[in-house]
Amino acid sequence: MTTIYAATEDSLVCLSDANGGWEARRQLQGRAPRCIAVDPRRPERIWCGTAGAGIWRSVDSGATWQAAGSELVAAHVSAVAVSPDERVGEDGVVYAGTDPSALFRSEDGGATWNELAAMRALPSAPTWSFPPRPETSHVRWITLDPFEPATLYVCIEAGALVRSRDGGRTWTDRVPGGPIDTHTLAAHPRVPGRLYSAAGDGVMGGHGYNESHDGGDTWAQPDGGIERHYLYGLAVDPGDPDTVVVSAATSPQTAHDPSHADATIYRRSADGPWQEVRDGLPEPMGGLRALLAVHLAEPGVFYAGSNRGLFRSADAGLSWQRLQLLEPVTVDYAIAVSA
Repeated sequence: MTTIYAATEDSLVCLSDANGGWEARRQLQGRAPRCIAVDPRRPERIWCGTAGAGIWRSVDSGATWQAAGSELVAAHVSAVAVSPDERVGEDGVVYAGTDPSALFRSEDGGATWNELAAMRALPSAPTWSFPPRPETSHVRWITLDPFEPATLYVCIEAGALVRSRDGGRTWTDRVPGGPIDTHTLAAHPRVPGRLYSAAGDGVMGGHGYNESHDGGDTWAQPDGGIERHYLYGLAVDPGDPDTVVVSAATSPQTAHDPSHADATIYRRSADGPWQEVRDGLPEPMGGLRALLAVHLAEPGVFYAGSNRGLFRSADAGLSWQRLQLLEPVTVDYAIAVSA
């Protein structure tokens, strides 16, 4: 059974298919969920980071939740990832990123957390700055390499995409020509070294879409056809590393402010140009950017959550269908899929 987890403004919504409609269960109400991760090998184990209430863990597919670890009890946890290959007992190693920018690692199912402090000592760290609150920055995204269990990529909003190849003990700083404001970073389980970045760089004189084929050493910007250059969401077809879907807006304001909406979805396949997708989606897409997700067990399937509802594509992003929800759900911060 497919379960969708969606972070709204004030609760985590767990959606399950029920008699042709999607039944919603609201959890963590009032705790401001901001990020979600599903353990790839134990999909009933879910992690949710919150704004000011730390990180929470469920071992029963979201039915019940417990706070995980005293070290992060009041933290703003802005990103979380669970390793499929680094395992300690039944649990995958968990990484949690915070605001202000810091990274933590747990090897005991969230009972305790150790900060990977070397990341904050990188030369670029003093320049990290989030424009709406320039005195700080935060970890926006964490991606774990599917071929090298100890390799992780951490995206700072805004300022850097940094890498560690030893579980966070030592780090490589941002590279020349690489994205500096990545919002979503994906790797692919079939292609070693390939990375896909959806970034805000396009409104700062750079490129919204960036791609690496060597684990982040060098970057290219195959963004022909994209006309809105502030990219936010991104997902790659689990069955085809050359099919990518992104959500994009003309600026941060038009991505996040419903009264100035100008957001859409683009799709690219093989070496062709990016094309805007409208089939089955609202016209226009809506007031908030779409957040995108896939599941490895569903090649060719994409999910999108937005302020206009949730959508699913079963033909690799070419067309979309609105999910029939039993109650309205606005997806504000994150979406994850378990099957």
